[in-house]
This record gives sequence, structure tokens and C-alpha cells, in this order.
Amino acid sequence: MTPPRHDSPQLQDAIADAISTATRGAGRVNILVAGKTGVGKSTLINAVFRGDLAKTGAGKPVTQTTQEFSRPGHPLTIIDTRGLEVGDYARSRQQLADLIRERSLAEDQDRHLHVAWLCIQDSSHRVEDAEIELCALLADAGIPVITVLTKARKNSPFQQEAERLLPRARQVVAVRALPERIEELDADLPPMGLDALIEATAQYIPESQQRAYANALSTRNKKALEVKKKRAEIEVNVAAGLAASAAAAPIPFSDAVALVPIQVGMIAKIGITFGMELNTAAISTLVTSTLGASAATLVGRSVVSGLLKFIPGAGSAVGGTIAATTAGAITKLLGNAYIAVLYDFCQKHPGQDIDIAMITQALNCLLYTSDAADDTPCV
Repeated sequence: MTPPRHDSPQLQDAIADAISTATRGAGRVNILVAGKTGVGKSTLINAVFRGDLAKTGAGKPVTQTTQEFSRPGHPLTIIDTRGLEVGDYARSRQQLADLIRERSLAEDQDRHLHVAWLCIQDSSHRVEDAEIELCALLADAGIPVITVLTKARKNSPFQQEAERLLPRARQVVAVRALPERIEELDADLPPMGLDALIEATAQYIPESQQRAYANALSTRNKKALEVKKKRAEIEVNVAAGLAASAAAAPIPFSDAVALVPIQVGMIAKIGITFGMELNTAAISTLVTSTLGASAATLVGRSVVSGLLKFIPGAGSAVGGTIAATTAGAITKLLGNAYIAVLYDFCQKHPGQDIDIAMITQALNCLLYTSDAADDTPCV
């Protein structure tokens, strides 16, 4: 079967479908955050995730004691459970039990509650009966619970006590989301524990929600970048395997555009993983800006020629055929180059939105300059 021409409607449809599939397939991660008023839940949410979801303090009411924070293009929903104070707890518990049941019975996994953060202020040195009961309620429903000791100090003596009183929690993590001024010492305590919380949460997010979780994390945190990089490398390995399978019968070099939808999908998934908004138009802009006006130039002669020099023994493929091993290697090199420039950008611009123009420049430099073999983006 003759592969479609690079300018054919069939190929353009395949490219559009690859982008749409990557966008739809990101999933949605839902995190329940419970705790008394004033423990610092909103501050914690905004420190861990991008987009300042809880900045306004006004989420969508779900029940009388529960709010939902989300926004278009962001694959994260925060369910903020209030009312743990003694006077409201009985009503809160029943409403929460109903909410857990409704979401757990949903066929769509994007509706499930994937992880719960039970927030207790470290300086309280106390775990209330309501918090113990709530932890058990969530654990009985199969929802992993992480106890978060907020506004904590280093080596908190309360952590071991919390672990003892909340044995149903998977982990207890002490966190200080914002710097704290200690006047008597004339010193500022820096944030702490956010990386530990990000890593702990990642352990319990289902595989199908991992890309959404990586997308939602703010690049202000070092561990968030590691989570994004690890997830993006998985996307590259999957795409490389698909490309190798597609080229199991050697592909004529002139028809290498048959690999385009696979590699476009890979680029889109990597962009989503690193924090692009889940919007088909935005992802299309990312792909076409990075890979050229038609996106089909991705495996055109110039790109393939630039990548083949990094593959031992593959130089003879120019003008001939692209075998399975070469197709997989080209895809992996391209994906790893893209991860490198995104990772470098996020390190240098923590918490900022992806600058497509800068990423494009860095990727072109990495792929087309003779000194790119060290994988160092030249920006």
C-alpha cells in the first residue's frame, strides 16, 4: 500500500486525529482535599499545581460543605471538603459519603476520586476524632489517603504521633507551602515538603491519570519536573515502538511521511505532559510551530537527514529505505530532543507557561547543529 503524500487530505486528517487523540487521552485527575478552615488548603493547592486554581477562594459548590475547583484546559479537579469543625461534621460526613459513592460508581474513571489529602495544621499537635473517622471513611472507599501536616517546621515531632493516630493513611507528609518569617531569629524559613508530597501523590495516581497529573503540576517544584520528564519518556518509548512496528517492512525514504501521525501524537503528548493547556487548537499550534507549517515536514528529508547522523550505520538510509530499527531510533531521538528543550525551559523559567517560540528555536538548534550530540539545548 502506498503511504499518503505529505500534502494529502488523508495525512492531514491523520495528523489532526493524532492531536485530538492526545488531547482527549490525557484523562483527568481528581484530588479530594479535606481539613479545617484555616489550615492552608488553598495555599497548598496553589503551591503544588499550576494555574492558581484556588487563588480566588471561590469554587463551584457541589454540596453545602464541598466545593469543586477546576478550569477549562486544566486536567485537574480539586474537591475541597470543609465542615470538619465539630458543629458541622455530621452533615459533612454524610454529604461526603454520598459524593464518594456517586463518584466511585461512575463508569468513567475520570470521575473517580483518585487521592485524598487530609490536611492538619502541624502546630495544633492534635488529631481530632472527626479526622480519624474521615480517614477511615476514605480508606474504606479505596481512596488512598495522604495526611498533610501543613505550616510545618522541619523535623516536626507531631509527625510520628499523626502516623500513630491515623494508621489508615498511606503516608504522612510535613509541608510548609510558603516561606515563614521567624522574627525572634530574624530569619525566613523556606518552603519544605512540597517535593515529598508531589512524589507521594504520584505513587497512588492510576496509570491512566498519570499524564493529567504531570500536566497539572507546577514547574516551580523540582519533583514536578522529574514527574513530567519520567512520564514524557514513557510517551517517547511507546511512540518509538509504534514507529518501529509501522516500519517493520522497510519504508521508502521518500515515503517517510507515513510515520508523521505517530510522531505528531508523541510531540502533542509530551507538550501536554509538560503543562500545555488541554485545548486542541493550542496543541495544534504547538505541533505546527515546532515541526513546520504543515507538520508533515516532521519526517521530511531535512529532519531525517539531521537525525540519521546520530544513528550508527544508518547514514546509508538516505535515498534508500528506513527500516524498523531506524524508524524507532529517529522517533526516540526526536522525542528525547523535545524533552530536553522543554525540561531546560522549565528549569530556567519555573512556573511560567511554555513559550512555543523559544521551544521551537531550541529544538531546531538541537537537531540541526553539528554540536548537538551532547543533548544540550542551544538557546
